[in-house]
Amino acid sequence: MASLLKNARLVDPQVGLDDIADVLIEDGKIAKIAKDIQADGVDDVQDLTGKVLMPGLVDIHVHLRDPGLEYKEDIESGTRAAAHGGITAVCCMPNTNPTIDNAVTVEYVKSRAEQVGRCRVFVCGACTKGREGKIIAEMGDMVAHGAVAFSDDGSGVQGAGAMRRVMEYASQFGKVIMSHCQDNDLVGEGQVNEGAASTRLGLVGWPAEGEELQIMRDIALSRLTGCPLHIQHITTARGLDLVRAAKKEGLEVTCEVTPHHLFLSEDDIGDDYNTNLKVNPPLRTKDDCNALIEGIKDGTVDAIVTDHAPHADFEKAEEFERAPFGMTGIETSVGLVLSNLVEPGIIDYAEMVELMAVNPRRIIGVAPVKLEAGNVADITVVDPNVEWTVSVEDFESKAVNSGFIGTKIKGRATHTYVGGKAMMIDGRVI
Repeated sequence: MASLLKNARLVDPQVGLDDIADVLIEDGKIAKIAKDIQADGVDDVQDLTGKVLMPGLVDIHVHLRDPGLEYKEDIESGTRAAAHGGITAVCCMPNTNPTIDNAVTVEYVKSRAEQVGRCRVFVCGACTKGREGKIIAEMGDMVAHGAVAFSDDGSGVQGAGAMRRVMEYASQFGKVIMSHCQDNDLVGEGQVNEGAASTRLGLVGWPAEGEELQIMRDIALSRLTGCPLHIQHITTARGLDLVRAAKKEGLEVTCEVTPHHLFLSEDDIGDDYNTNLKVNPPLRTKDDCNALIEGIKDGTVDAIVTDHAPHADFEKAEEFERAPFGMTGIETSVGLVLSNLVEPGIIDYAEMVELMAVNPRRIIGVAPVKLEAGNVADITVVDPNVEWTVSVEDFESKAVNSGFIGTKIKGRATHTYVGGKAMMIDGRVI
């Protein structure tokens, strides 16, 4: 099948491209990029005038909940949601039931994704068996079967000795450890950011230090072991300073931020106790949000991800203290970045591509995707001018626990191609 994408603004800093041109796709790859391409026998012709075409965006922090928790989300619905959000690849986290801690579960996810997936699925295996922080998981077997990274996401490895062993083992395979930095002894039963929010709401506080201490510890262990370290969903100004110092030292340390930690703060949790705003780690202060945006501007932040964490309606309908942590995000992230970072000029399209396509693939060690002939045709197209409001009726995900319901956004993804196949055209998932 061939497709011709005409008149879009093509942006790819990897090849120094920022120009209006056409893209011809044949046999799953980019066959030609030029102005005014004329091609006979093309099955799909899209006029993308006014739109921006970029290498396929990727989200390296997604919970597909499959296997075992399919009532929240499954591989089919999660990847449909990804395609709807303009995401051509995801890296799924291992806190499923059973845990993705062996080759069998890695193969299950890969097989299921091949059968029903609407985007590429890369698998992140667990660091320890059952994510219990005690016995190292079958990392070697998982690598042999395609695992790209390792994380005990959801709580993190608590013991420093255990984390050292995990890093020493992962370094033998050249794999990155993606660290959920949370000191459980310090965080305890924390519900919201400790300080003004916890006092105002009468909820147990979650101190920033509960995150920052493990960032500090894991940077030290990365220095000790030589293992690449990726800090997941960083939320605080001091935590970002620790990463900034590690980079200056020359350590192989990277970090990611989520749209909800960038564009929402503890102040947004009101007297209605909206459980969609209960996330792990919690929403921090407005000053922390501003510091994260500065980290994006100065290059300290490597990637924008979602930590897409779907939950069933009945779970989020519980009292705030009983409701699970997490919100969905994979269908709103592109629009939020366009509206809040690109539109006001905080970053440009090339920097957006670096944060959402180039760096994420580099962090998990998968092949780059570029806008040049011969490359795989994983493509995201966005319309920077369309205005829309986030609503539950618009989601492809099984879950609607978004903290951005009712938010007005300017800009969203309109077309998604994976391996040359159209997964979304004009905002409709194929």
